[in-house]
Amino acid sequence: ASDACLNRVQQFYSTRPFVVPAQRIESWAFPSGAALTGLRTSQNIPLSHVTDMCLIFPKDPRCITCFENPCYQNMQISTLGRNFPDFPMNTLNEQFFTMQLAANNLDNIFEACDEYEDSLATPRGSATRRYNPASDYTSFFITLQCERNSNGALTFDGLDTQNQNTSIELRGQPIFQGTVDTYYNVDTNGKHPPPPILCTVHDTFWLFTPNNGGSCDYDT
Repeated sequence: ASDACLNRVQQFYSTRPFVVPAQRIESWAFPSGAALTGLRTSQNIPLSHVTDMCLIFPKDPRCITCFENPCYQNMQISTLGRNFPDFPMNTLNEQFFTMQLAANNLDNIFEACDEYEDSLATPRGSATRRYNPASDYTSFFITLQCERNSNGALTFDGLDTQNQNTSIELRGQPIFQGTVDTYYNVDTNGKHPPPPILCTVHDTFWLFTPNNGGSCDYDT
């Protein structure tokens, strides 16, 4: 940009606030992890204008960025008398794959990378055996939208409990049972995973103003 353009921008915001849109993400570990028969765990947390809920399934407490598909079916979150999504998820079928691409805006202008698609679509075993990984399957997470699309725009009907705790339950069962359940049986030496983690997302903003020599406010 030219100096003249930058000067006009500076003059414009010298007397007006400057708004920077942002998202706030909070993470909450469930109190209990998977069992041989699957997951059924709940926690009480406050929800503040939550637009999305995300689920990640670490296989080790040290996992920070690498998470695999648990290969689960009949998976849902229940809270405030509603189920998310409104159908039980199978984390390996086409319906789930399509839902995740749409929820992460990867079904139109932007495309998913191969590693993410592989983590959504590749089973880690079968009814009789575990599969050795042939690619990178560690880009898995679940995004559940709490807003609905309406005429090409988002209509906000997110989740808000006015800072009061509410129960959130996660449940599901493994697609592959027993020793071939690669989520519950992290390895063949008896290692089991820590509890799954729920991340809540809500829209917010930073407000920069020239008042009092310059100030910055963060809306929670």
